[in-house]
Amino acid sequence: MTAERSAVVVAAAIIERDGRWLMARRLEGTHLEGLWEFPGGKVDPGETLEACLVRELHEELGVASRVAGLRWSTTHDYPAKRVQLHFYDCTIEGEPRPLLGQELRWVSASELASLPLPEADAGLVALLTRR
Repeated sequence: MTAERSAVVVAAAIIERDGRWLMARRLEGTHLEGLWEFPGGKVDPGETLEACLVRELHEELGVASRVAGLRWSTTHDYPAKRVQLHFYDCTIEGEPRPLLGQELRWVSASELASLPLPEADAGLVALLTRR
């Protein structure tokens, strides 16, 4: 019998402008390095998912944000860890800047469907790119 792995809880932002979504590339040396993801990060102890997103978008992109509704949640088991992801629709003020040195891109639905993304994002991408 194996012990249940505790999940890393992550909040991520779905930021859409003019039919394109903001994506960030994971930095070298991080879990899933080089893959594209929706911006966000790990929830700190005692922090709400919404507060995490506001903090992460400020720290990573230098923008103020407003968190709207929850769009998609999933739990995914990677070999190294279990991740519990919560994707929220968000709006941001100003232009995002890559404060951690990460690459940023605004991508269309067709680009989103072809980007190398973490496996856990597949359900959300299917939802967003459905015509």
